Amino acid sequence: MQIKPSASIRQNYNEIAALCKSTGEPVFLTKNGEGDLVVMDIEAFTRREKMLKLREELLAVEEDRLVGRAGVTPDELDSYLESIVDEVEYGKESSV
Repeated sequence: MQIKPSASIRQNYNEIAALCKSTGEPVFLTKNGEGDLVVMDIEAFTRREKMLKLREELLAVEEDRLVGRAGVTPDELDSYLESIVDEVEYGKESSV
């Protein structure tokens, strides 16, 4: 985790952008010593959002399973998960 004062984004934008891209981690910006903003590379943000969406979908499926709602076959699930992994790893749009 990187922490920088908020003034550094104005003074060192290129440096902070390069740091975000090279580490894949967010940079936390402070203002007057307090947390203010988080800056991250767009690819890392997109990957994070996709993973959060997948987690929400998996939780919904698990909730359905626990209350006995009909689901999908293991083969259908395997195909779906493979498409999600391909999308996250390689940027391919899933056909599902």
